[in-house]
Amino acid sequence: MSSDSLPPLPQNRIVLGCGQVAVDFLATVASFPNPDDKIRSTSLKVQGGGNAGNASTCAARLGLNPRLISKVSNDSHGKGILEELEADGVDTSFFIVSDEGNSSFTYVIVDSQTKTRTCIHTPGYPPLIPEELSRSSLLSALDGVNMVYFDGRHHETALVVAKEAARKNISIVVEAEREREGLNDLLDFATYAICSAKFPQAWAEAPSVPTALISMLLRLPELKFVIVTLGEEGCIMLERSVNGGSDAEEMDVQSLLESLKLIKDDSKTIPTCISSVETKLSANGIGTITGRLFVGTAEKIPPSELVDTTGVGDAFIGAVLYALCAGMPPEKMLPFAAQVAATGCRALGARTGLPLRTDPRLASFL
Repeated sequence: MSSDSLPPLPQNRIVLGCGQVAVDFLATVASFPNPDDKIRSTSLKVQGGGNAGNASTCAARLGLNPRLISKVSNDSHGKGILEELEADGVDTSFFIVSDEGNSSFTYVIVDSQTKTRTCIHTPGYPPLIPEELSRSSLLSALDGVNMVYFDGRHHETALVVAKEAARKNISIVVEAEREREGLNDLLDFATYAICSAKFPQAWAEAPSVPTALISMLLRLPELKFVIVTLGEEGCIMLERSVNGGSDAEEMDVQSLLESLKLIKDDSKTIPTCISSVETKLSANGIGTITGRLFVGTAEKIPPSELVDTTGVGDAFIGAVLYALCAGMPPEKMLPFAAQVAATGCRALGARTGLPLRTDPRLASFL
């Protein structure tokens, strides 16, 4: 696809990430080993990883200019992490490089039979602390930034960055993968939240995903929308209405979700999105929110093409960052992010298959 036929890049495309970077050692196996087994890998790849590192790489390939705040050690892993990010166009000038300790790394076992990935993570040491990020460095990192993204790691430093971003009225994207120390403090500042499948219900102690999303919007007043990613089931998004829409009729959010799922076209292999009209959404015993509910589908990837789901959530987030910078409406953003994520599943490792903006598979979504 020629770059002439692409829409122009977003006007302000500088985004700042703060979070985890690592080295991934990915071993593909015919099937997952039993305890005390000795097996051989069918393929091996060593590649940069970590949620924030992967999402930033994805955003860079789509045409954004990401900066990243994180920490590595001055070891071979750390040097490799920085070189790989820089080669992809991620600005690493705000990294803290420690002379001692170790950079973080992850062993990833990719099971060819079940198409699952199992991660064994060794955190970097010593951890990043707020004192290591100078005030002048923080202000430089935030200078001219369109939005900031946090993956929930390095929570003390992340909170310092979030407070400064909020003071400057910069939008904040928070990834909620699972409950972590300091994540609730970050969520208080979030403009947008992107959650893993299990997070909303665990966090809100709610009976279902849609009721949990209502609880999140009620308890986090800064939040404009929340997305929960559901793997091959696609995603659900709840967006708060700006103007209140007081004359909208009230509907039970669970019933509304079921009715949207009924009109979803399951014959399509490419990602799609259906949405409700703006309405008052109620959750029994939790409350009501005026907004819109969206159901996004995932691409139906032929089993022969599905290689590795490592980093699929990070790719989705990187694409959402691009979509927000480009001002895409949710109806366009969710299928686009699903398509980017699905494209990444067709190669071993979180970054190998991440598409460039010029990838023909993205043409109809851009």
